[in-house]
Amino acid sequence: MSADRVGAPARAWQRMLSGRRLDLLDPSPLDIEISDIAHGLARVARWNGQTRGEHAFSVAQHSLLVEALFCDIMPDAPANARLVALLHDAPEYVIGDMISPFKSVMGGSYKDCELRLQRAIHLRFALPPEPAAALRREIKRADQIAAYFEATLLAGFSAAEATEFFGRPRGFSADRFDFTPRSVTWAQNAFLERFSAIEKARSGVPASAPG
Repeated sequence: MSADRVGAPARAWQRMLSGRRLDLLDPSPLDIEISDIAHGLARVARWNGQTRGEHAFSVAQHSLLVEALFCDIMPDAPANARLVALLHDAPEYVIGDMISPFKSVMGGSYKDCELRLQRAIHLRFALPPEPAAALRREIKRADQIAAYFEATLLAGFSAAEATEFFGRPRGFSADRFDFTPRSVTWAQNAFLERFSAIEKARSGVPASAPG
């Protein structure tokens, strides 16, 4: 039976496992929890699941990869910038990872929803709602490098095809990064661990400190 009664307003919120109820039309930072983000992203497959390996290559793994590439590009980046990189696809814990061709079909409505969620997520974690253009540009560069390697190593693209869509990375070797599709549990825990490490850095706690 549908949760939406006949004649009732369409439901535009999702209940999370944390107990939060997130309104997609007007998302509140108070309804966003990192545990929900990690849980969701670990269960969302990149490339619509059309990748090699026993497990899907999840958006959680992609997020870890992009943050690692961003740190390689910008080794002196502050912790706030690293967190923006880690959370660059965080809205997908709610709306899923739509492949680029389908985003083109959907048009502005998808992007509007994504932007509202991204702003709320940034506010939840004390980040600027709109990151600086220079930071967005470097994160996008890391994202494109990740997409190229994912496309060629996991999604069946030829090097020429991937270069056409994502550009060919210069000065980066796939051997230095993890492209092995991992289990949901691994991806969820790894995402939470990286978030915790960045949060410690933001608060000035040494990385080796316990707790």
